Amino acid sequence: MKAFFQQGPELANTWNTDPFLQAALQRLLPVHVFDAVAPGLEYFGERAAGEMLDYAADAERHPPEHIPYDPWGRRIDDIRVADGWKQLHRVAAEEGIVATAYEREHGEHSRLHQFARLYLYHPSSAICSCPMAMTDGAARVIELHGSETMRANAFRHLISRDPEMFWTSGQWMTERAGGSDVSRTETIARKQDDAYRLFGTKWFTSATTSQMAFTLARIEEKNEASSQLSLFYVEQRDENGELNGIRVNRLKDKLGTRALPTAELTLDGAPAILVGEPGKGVRTIATLLNITRLYNACSSASQMRRALMLATDYAQKRIAFGKPLSEHPLHAETLAALEAEVQGATLMVLHAAALLGKEETDTANDTERKLLRLLTPMIKLYTAKQAVAVCSEVLECFGGAGYIEDTGLPALLRDAQVLSIWEGTTNVLALDLLRAATKDESLPLWLNDMHVRLSNIGHPELAAARETIDARLAELPALLFGDTERHARRIAFAAARILGAVLLAEHVQWEMARGNHSTRTWLDHWLRGKVLPA
Repeated sequence: MKAFFQQGPELANTWNTDPFLQAALQRLLPVHVFDAVAPGLEYFGERAAGEMLDYAADAERHPPEHIPYDPWGRRIDDIRVADGWKQLHRVAAEEGIVATAYEREHGEHSRLHQFARLYLYHPSSAICSCPMAMTDGAARVIELHGSETMRANAFRHLISRDPEMFWTSGQWMTERAGGSDVSRTETIARKQDDAYRLFGTKWFTSATTSQMAFTLARIEEKNEASSQLSLFYVEQRDENGELNGIRVNRLKDKLGTRALPTAELTLDGAPAILVGEPGKGVRTIATLLNITRLYNACSSASQMRRALMLATDYAQKRIAFGKPLSEHPLHAETLAALEAEVQGATLMVLHAAALLGKEETDTANDTERKLLRLLTPMIKLYTAKQAVAVCSEVLECFGGAGYIEDTGLPALLRDAQVLSIWEGTTNVLALDLLRAATKDESLPLWLNDMHVRLSNIGHPELAAARETIDARLAELPALLFGDTERHARRIAFAAARILGAVLLAEHVQWEMARGNHSTRTWLDHWLRGKVLPA
């Protein structure tokens, strides 16, 4: 008998093989905008399924290395990264992963276009999407709160398409005393002459090889540190290329994101520039966090899509019990349920991106601004948790091969796990959602938005689905009475499931109007699996 060797899953152009992403953008973008951006997305989809995979593999094989001293004992704290990691930075610049949002070639629709690019970039980037998220957030902070000097210098680097000119930014918030609880920040800023210098330890800093960073510190006056946090801009190296009062203590040994340089730093007199008003650092850096949380959600949705692409391809190749996995009803049902998850998450991300684009171009009304504030933590926490669940299920679809490192498949799950931790854990974001819900009447505005959208679902075949969603929507306000903090996760997940159902129903109705009735099955899966009694 001839020896058997299983063929592994393969990727093709990730734009051409994602008809749902194409359809969603076609529905949400004006015709002339979609026609303008589609060729570039097709080209990028080819890069994502080709050269980027080689770069990512190189970056994973050669993780960052910390060189504390040169051969003669001088402290240099060099962090060496793989050539593949550097190439992924170049691709990000060339493809405008950050620049697309700030060039605003298509006005309020530029964010949708940019998030489509990020959706293609992230799963092939070895998590180089992390520094891109912080870079985008930093650009927005400078655009809104930076000095003219920052706009003329750092900003143009952050939004450049020239790889030689392109900068990335770090975000240094986590300290030993607290992660999400930034009130325990111990870093201080001392005024020396006309500048500030920072002193303290940052326990967890991603993208440590970036050219700049934003960080929080307390301003020290008369040997006492302020109780209020301020935001500071730091350039990591001086004009001679030496670290600017920064010492790298060590690189972090992490479960996943192994190609991403993450370090523990000591700030020992690092020169810094105050951004925004003194004592208003948390409010100022919230601008950055809103961007990074939506990047996180987009990364979660696209990570799910990549995992499912691989599982779907493999299901057509793997023969078990006399036929391909794809022809076994139970396996087909499993893949269909995963497809519904991916579609719901993708629509949530695109919905938020559309609102963000309107806010940034001053075309959003007051209601839309409040909805964006409410939806950002909701969408981030839900998509992140689902990314872990979906990637875990996908590994099962490969059997034992899904557990073998050199298939590359375990990285899907290892890297997904960080998405529910970065930019606020599930509990932190659930409480943030409650704060947003009770502020400025955001919850009634969102409930009304859901009711209006449901009222526009008029296709007869969707009547039962509409009634199911409406019933769950009616139950939601009751959850906000009593011990809401204890049940914050339950409230957040219930709201996210309803949002996904409404957005899917809108999309299915649009597809039906085009004669495509097969998409109804995805909504049915979502309703069966995700819109649960409160």
